[in-house]
Amino acid sequence: MRLLITGVTGLLGANLAWEARQAGFAVWGVAARRPLPGAPFPMRTVDLTAPAALDAVWAWARPDAVIHTAALAHVDACERDPARAREVNAVLPGALATRAAQAGVPLVHISTDAVFDGTRGDYTEDDPPNPRNVYARTKLEGERAVLAAHPGAAVARVNFFGWSLTGGRSLAEWFLDNLQAGRPMRGFTDVWFCPLLANHLAQVLLAMLARGLTGVYHATSPQCTTKYAFGVALAQTFGYDPDLIRPATVDDAGLTAPRPRRLTLRSDKLTQALGRPLPDWRAGLQAWHRQFTTGYTEDLRAWLTSPLEDAHADYCLL
Repeated sequence: MRLLITGVTGLLGANLAWEARQAGFAVWGVAARRPLPGAPFPMRTVDLTAPAALDAVWAWARPDAVIHTAALAHVDACERDPARAREVNAVLPGALATRAAQAGVPLVHISTDAVFDGTRGDYTEDDPPNPRNVYARTKLEGERAVLAAHPGAAVARVNFFGWSLTGGRSLAEWFLDNLQAGRPMRGFTDVWFCPLLANHLAQVLLAMLARGLTGVYHATSPQCTTKYAFGVALAQTFGYDPDLIRPATVDDAGLTAPRPRRLTLRSDKLTQALGRPLPDWRAGLQAWHRQFTTGYTEDLRAWLTSPLEDAHADYCLL
């Protein structure tokens, strides 16, 4: 099966490409800017919001399925440029869903836990969203655009961590970088979340495709934690001093956009649909540490620098 992954250089996109290849998919990747000269699959760098770009990519990849991970995900950047955030996070998903529906191709669209306001927590898919910032509002618009254009699509609301191609795209990487340098840092005691390891999430998304799921699902850890407790557990897993992480509140951070505080989502619906429990964040931390010790990060990041193989030269725009 030919799987088109948008945002393939992002944290989720790269790990999804890895897991999809392990599962036997023929991966075709698209990214907005950064090429992957060493990727073991064809990819293009293209702005999918540009005129005719989507049609060109579709004709190139001829996908049997699509997982749309591309987004403008920097919360404060969205606040500064709401028009661009809407173009990328709302308009583009709707256009991609329209194209997939016309071709009869299944689509999984990646959304966010931040569509909720975080005042109560323990949200199910039946709870009404109430986004608090531009990023979350545009992501909710994207959900609605996708399902309106392609009722057979699936929307996954997610939160995740993992190894990025550049080493700086993940909360977990931020904690680890500071721990390795012996730098004190703050961890929020009043912000709750339910993250999955990106690889575990990728496996869940591929299972959603295989089951032909449609509609909205929460693809999150069945256990939740604060960002402070997550950092402490990470330090203990990697053998660093957890006292380097100082408890703090989100109000101390001076962030531009408001952040929800209790983004605890229930994943029962997806668990039932897949017929198995989702991995939890503690199992994800252990797997993340194993990746660190077994060379996974080096293999993944080699996609940025390795020479192109002749077999892929015709497919890569640098």
